[in-house]
Amino acid sequence: MDLLAQLRAGLPEEAVLTDPEVTGSYARDMANFCAAGAPAAVVLPRTVEQVQHVMRTASALRVPVVPQGARTGVSGAANAADGCIVLSLVKMDRILEINPVDRLAVVEPGVINAVLSRAVAAHGLSYPPDPSSWEMCTIGGNIGTAAGGLCCVKYGVTAEYVLGLDVVLADGRLLTTGRRTAKGVAGYDLTRLFVGSEGSLGIVVRATLALKPSPPQQLALVAEFDSVAAAGRAVSEIMARGHVPSLLELMDRTSIRAVNDMAQMGLPETTEVLLLAAFDTPDPSADLAAVGALCEEAGATQVVPAENAAESDLLLQARRMTFTALERIKPAMLIDDVCVPRSRLADMLEGTTAIAEKYGLTIGVCAHAGDGNTHPLVCFDPADADEERRARESFDEIMALGLSLGGTITGEHGVGVLKKDWLARELGPVGLELQRGIKDVFDPLGILNPGKLF
Repeated sequence: MDLLAQLRAGLPEEAVLTDPEVTGSYARDMANFCAAGAPAAVVLPRTVEQVQHVMRTASALRVPVVPQGARTGVSGAANAADGCIVLSLVKMDRILEINPVDRLAVVEPGVINAVLSRAVAAHGLSYPPDPSSWEMCTIGGNIGTAAGGLCCVKYGVTAEYVLGLDVVLADGRLLTTGRRTAKGVAGYDLTRLFVGSEGSLGIVVRATLALKPSPPQQLALVAEFDSVAAAGRAVSEIMARGHVPSLLELMDRTSIRAVNDMAQMGLPETTEVLLLAAFDTPDPSADLAAVGALCEEAGATQVVPAENAAESDLLLQARRMTFTALERIKPAMLIDDVCVPRSRLADMLEGTTAIAEKYGLTIGVCAHAGDGNTHPLVCFDPADADEERRARESFDEIMALGLSLGGTITGEHGVGVLKKDWLARELGPVGLELQRGIKDVFDPLGILNPGKLF
């Protein structure tokens, strides 16, 4: 029995897609410079048992499987391989439980981040990880890439909220990891191992997630700086003095102008850097006043606190629009997410500016300043061969710069195809050998998302 026949033997007819025009639309995520193949089929299961059937079939026939969520990733981790089964989990989109006493939710992998956030808010709870694509991205994809977001500086990243997982292994067995309790240290932490594994170790089919009480409404301020160095000093002082903002975000001049051009936001284009800080404390105005004073001491040319929640939301909307605004400058964009120690944030920004000048490119930078996670966004025209070459070379130089500053090649977007060569440089030969060994334990046939990470 061939692949399609075996798949259909355990799946509804509508769950197996083979039309090349349809399957081609599942071939890649949002990353540039990442190869993608032609899948043999796209499968859309609705149950754990259907996922197990897919994996048993793939294992028996030695067919690669590429798991996918909403394909909002930017590293090529969801890109298809030739002849693979694309296992799209978007139909497994049920919120199975919200438990206010234990402060947890149990969800399937296809649940949209924003849908979960709104559902738990009705119970006075919050799910803090909030990637910029939170209105589209899935919880399964967030787990696969260990996603972050604007609130990470106070509330942490996805890995800190995943209590337990149900995972279908490469051979179709079902593994349950983790716990529902507030504490638990029994055995190796396999749950953390799967978070950030980009579908290379197993297929997450259910997740138990920790929740927090809903915080008070946050208030924000914006501080303008005429130099990157001054903005870097402000970030360092805010963190060194023990402040815990709910977010601390940065936009450079290129990003500011792009947002203004797209949405006429009225952001100040004469400044070099905008720093956005917000607090969701019982007295946010007092915290903003203290942070505003630190910004002025560091050299801010102007500090403007929001007067109400609506003004705060408008400021944060401008930051969330940065990626979309910069995409309008050129036909294509390379999205980086190099994370450096907070103390080296200014060095990272200044170095990126120098790289942009060296290659004659537009490179906008926004950043989760509170945790040193920068997003240099390289704008280019792929129809211009020389400009495409310069974009590739600038991208590599940005990652090399990040490593030289004691940073990492990815803070929240993952490795995928785009950064696999750089992963080897960051891990070193011993680290790479051990990670490949872990992969072999979980996927001895090498069928799970081949060509990613390593």
